[in-house]
Amino acid sequence: MKRTETKNALAGKNAAELQTELEALLKEQFGLRMQRATQQLTNTSKLKDVRRGIARVRTLMGQKAAAARVVPGKDKEGAMG
Repeated sequence: MKRTETKNALAGKNAAELQTELEALLKEQFGLRMQRATQQLTNTSKLKDVRRGIARVRTLMGQKAAAARVVPGKDKEGAMG
């Protein structure tokens, strides 16, 4: 899957789905780290891909949380007065 397809697929998910995706990626990362430690990991680039996937999910979760905290139109009304 291409990077933009992955970003679009993740962007369409809600917070609960992103949390589930993050947990799955963290479990996959743990498994890959154990394989690397026991010299069983054959595709070493997979570890890098999973790490970047985790970063993408965490970034989206942060962006969605920040967007939920900002209420449009409220910031200027409170300053006048």
